[in-house]
Amino acid sequence: MSEGSKSIRTTWSPRCPLHGVIALIAAASLLRLGFAWATGLGVDESYMVAAGRVLSGGYFDHPPASWWLSWGAAHAFGADAAVAVRLPFVLLFALSTWLMFRLTEAVADARAGFWAAVLLNLSPVFGVTGATWVLPDGPLLCALLGAALCLVRGLDSGRLRWWIGAGLCAGAALSAKYSAVLTMAGAFLFLLTDRRHRPWFGRPHPYVALAAAAAMFAPVVLWNATHGWASFAFQGGRAMGLRFAPLAPVTVLLGEGLFILPWIWAPMLVLLVRAFVRPPTTRAARTHTRLLAWLAAPPIVAFALIAAWSSQRVLFHWAAPGYLMLFPLLGQAVADRLHRRWLQRTIVGTALFVLAAMALVGAQTGFDLLGNRLAPLMRKDPTIEGIDWLSVRADLQARGLLHPGTVVGVANWRDGGKFAYALGADTVVLCLNADARQFGFAHPPAAFVGQDVLLIGLAPVGGPFERIEPLPPVSIRHRGRVLASVSIAIGHRLTAWPPP
Repeated sequence: MSEGSKSIRTTWSPRCPLHGVIALIAAASLLRLGFAWATGLGVDESYMVAAGRVLSGGYFDHPPASWWLSWGAAHAFGADAAVAVRLPFVLLFALSTWLMFRLTEAVADARAGFWAAVLLNLSPVFGVTGATWVLPDGPLLCALLGAALCLVRGLDSGRLRWWIGAGLCAGAALSAKYSAVLTMAGAFLFLLTDRRHRPWFGRPHPYVALAAAAAMFAPVVLWNATHGWASFAFQGGRAMGLRFAPLAPVTVLLGEGLFILPWIWAPMLVLLVRAFVRPPTTRAARTHTRLLAWLAAPPIVAFALIAAWSSQRVLFHWAAPGYLMLFPLLGQAVADRLHRRWLQRTIVGTALFVLAAMALVGAQTGFDLLGNRLAPLMRKDPTIEGIDWLSVRADLQARGLLHPGTVVGVANWRDGGKFAYALGADTVVLCLNADARQFGFAHPPAAFVGQDVLLIGLAPVGGPFERIEPLPPVSIRHRGRVLASVSIAIGHRLTAWPPP
């Protein structure tokens, strides 16, 4: 290598990768806290925070980890402001960045670990949504990285404690999101197909790890068993369908590429294929590369295939745990090619792109800089989903319609989450819909038969009441601009639930 190339590599790789990762974690966490403060909760976040105000051993949509985190943060701070409930997820991603560094260091070296951590933070589906928002992905990604690191240590050292750690982390991942079972299946397939490591099935280590994971996950099973298997049935039903869409897997893969960023996603897939077709020649490198590939493959392949027949839409971030396991391979590839100027420019350009996008979203949410200019470009103005609908609360209080203990009825869980979060923890929200999600467990409408209900919605809300009294509407406003009109009515005496 020329002296010029060595100089460029030295400039682009920190002299101490460990210090570089610590600086990365500190700077990125501060940026995320600012982003969390500047933006309101999204639809799914509002729903999780609002419906999760009633603490439960389990929840309809997902296992309890993320619900418990937001509930705990709200009670620790005495408020459920966006930055408060998002703080645990920002801190978890700081830990995820550290674990990515350590995992890549274990399978490659510290310099590759630094660049794997950088690239993880630059990918929007990981470094923005998974790192900030109140969603199951934050604890899922952190727990999976912990499980992978412990598994690598366990395979290399043979020590039982690392296998127990892998099992406990796998159980924590399952307690965040059911799809963690796909990554666990990848670990099983690796042991099954690798001749050198197949003898592990004759030792107690993998079974102890599995028992540890089962013990961590047992409360989720117990909650489902005592609630009609509601959560298992809901998530399992997403894989069912009666259609055949042969191009859907391609659409899902390309959509995942957009969420990850195409110039990060495409090399990942190349490295995944190469890990199976042409693995490294040295024994340790081959073992680590094939392990990461097996951990990555099941989520990526499974969700692409499910899209071919499922009647439900496969969301592009569902396969994120698979791509997560490819960052160590990508970090090593980048570290080996840092002397190439196009790669340097790509990294800098990606960082500027992500920072600019976050700044734009934060500015629009905080100051409405673009006004209604976004509406003609999209199906609807996305600003309404990025702000908290606090103007509705203010209007209802000014009219004397909202007081502690008021029972509010909404038409669906999506709008219900936004309304319930804005109206505050003192308001009881009923979802008057057969698909009530967690609202149906937190506040079942059947328990409020005979009571009057304040009905609010973006469209008129009905139900089995003796009489519905329409009232003048209120509005969702942002910086003085009206984004939507909200229908208001009083439902006098709920007669039955479910409706006859």
